[in-house]
Amino acid sequence: MTAHIYPGADAKTQWFHSRYAGDTMPHPNVIVLHTTEGSTWPDYNGGAVAPTFTVLADGSVRQHFYANESARALVNAAGGVQTNTLNAVQIELVGTCSKGGPGVFWPGATDAQLAGLAKLVKWLTSTYPIPLKSTAKPWLPYPTSYGSRSGQRMNFDEWESFAGICGHQHVPENDHGDPGAFPVARLIELVAGTSTPSKPTPRPSKPVVSVAHLNKARAKDIPAATGHTTYPAEVRIVEAALKAEGFLNSAYASDGSWGTMTDRAFNRFRREVLHLTGDDATGSVGLYSLTQLASRHGFTAKP
Repeated sequence: MTAHIYPGADAKTQWFHSRYAGDTMPHPNVIVLHTTEGSTWPDYNGGAVAPTFTVLADGSVRQHFYANESARALVNAAGGVQTNTLNAVQIELVGTCSKGGPGVFWPGATDAQLAGLAKLVKWLTSTYPIPLKSTAKPWLPYPTSYGSRSGQRMNFDEWESFAGICGHQHVPENDHGDPGAFPVARLIELVAGTSTPSKPTPRPSKPVVSVAHLNKARAKDIPAATGHTTYPAEVRIVEAALKAEGFLNSAYASDGSWGTMTDRAFNRFRREVLHLTGDDATGSVGLYSLTQLASRHGFTAKP
């Protein structure tokens, strides 16, 4: 029987098999997820209403019965179908399915909070014929998930033929709505190892404009166009910024040369925005003035 103890579990602190030994389930093929609606380990009335496992968001796991033994966390009404004893492994998650409820809000669980559960589910689906798939029934948010009026609860035939992962809200003869809109697809990705860790979207690199390059373009192309351009891409970046500032006519079609119109527009920026005077406002392009323009328009200035 020891093969039916999860290696990552504490199977001593709340081991209820001795007091409430269940029926042996030959072929566990269903995982039922619950939420405890509390923030600490429940006492389960001494085991009378205990699941197979309880999991904390920090990855801690307690096992209460053998994994191939019926647990006691479901209503099992007389005259209907078997619930607790129908090859169902039951896992309670310490926390809530209701936003603002006690403990971890499992419908919004992070990958780190799901990690311990994912390890347990991986062991279960590797040990028993439990398919790594969700019920096709919706995982509804609580309280819509309570009762049976919202179409999420299985009928008797659906339950008896189901194999995979479901929630308390899906089990017939029960009315509870936990674990709410649980992220079961993400859990399955983590178990299967097919998920890609979320990465921040890289910021596009800023274009770089050189003061030295602009001054070479300025020296060659002023006072009149020479029929060629020098560092046209960098000149166009500056001209686009000057257009945005309102110092260069928006209809101006840049050819990438630093002509007299570009020079006048840049000088206006230096005088009217930076309040520079004298040679600082009319002479060679300086690093200070280009850096100020760059900070306003998303490019980088360098010497």
